[in-house]
Amino acid sequence: MEDLLKDIRKCTICVDHLAYGPRPVLSASPRSKIAIVGQAPGSIVHASGIPWDDKSGANLRQWLGVTVDQFYNEEVFAIIPMGFCYPGKGKSGDLPPRPECAPQWHAPLFDKMPNLELVLLIGKYAQDYYLGKRAKSTLTETVAHFEDYLPTYFTLPHPSPRNNIWQAKNAWFGQLVLPELEERVRRIVSK
Repeated sequence: MEDLLKDIRKCTICVDHLAYGPRPVLSASPRSKIAIVGQAPGSIVHASGIPWDDKSGANLRQWLGVTVDQFYNEEVFAIIPMGFCYPGKGKSGDLPPRPECAPQWHAPLFDKMPNLELVLLIGKYAQDYYLGKRAKSTLTETVAHFEDYLPTYFTLPHPSPRNNIWQAKNAWFGQLVLPELEERVRRIVSK
């Protein structure tokens, strides 16, 4: 695993498409129990090099019901975005994750994590990649049917503060989905 992580952190496969240059951000261990598959680092995470080191990360930790120390414990959480580097700004937010990363690196990473009990698929990019035709036509439908993908996958929207409007429109998410997520994570973390 150490050699694989070194190779990923040196990766320049999409350097020509990264306005801010490559800086792969991820975290994993052969003992990881839960994998978080998100989109790609934002500008704050690109600068710090610490995954989910922003308001979205604070929201995600709250959803999971974990402390900062638990979240950054590689033996509990692997953090594997769809794109490892900050893709840059688009017209309405960050650009999509680069498509080269997941096909190049995800399978080798997952092969080295035999203790995984749950994979959190955060956002449509991760859900479409891992669920394929099993994903519903919208992120809202996929998240609403999260139980269809258990016990392997747990589908979530992105925890960005920009999605507060989505959460307000979909009160069922806080009432039904988050308690189930927190309980599953609690059981795994406490082992």
